[in-house]
Amino acid sequence: MSDVCETCGLPEELCVCESIAKESQKIEIGIIEKKFKKSYTVITGVDPKEVDIKELAKTLKSKLACGGTVKDNNIELQGNHLREAKGILVAAGFAPEMIIVKG
Repeated sequence: MSDVCETCGLPEELCVCESIAKESQKIEIGIIEKKFKKSYTVITGVDPKEVDIKELAKTLKSKLACGGTVKDNNIELQGNHLREAKGILVAAGFAPEMIIVKG
């Protein structure tokens, strides 16, 4: 017998909790400068309790062909990827009207 999700009450295979969580999160994408005037794209607002933030960072890094990390529940990507990151987040299921691009 399959497990049942405690939040939505559906079987684990049909659980919609993560997709609902993705649509309701307010995400900000911005640029910061670190050592030696290197630009980093920082994605904030992703709740690690509802979305697998490490898997999302892995997807972004592979699609953008860059390095990056997860620090303090923020995703940091090497380089300036403002516009491209928004498109990838929308393709991953996040609502486009909830993604704010600063920069």
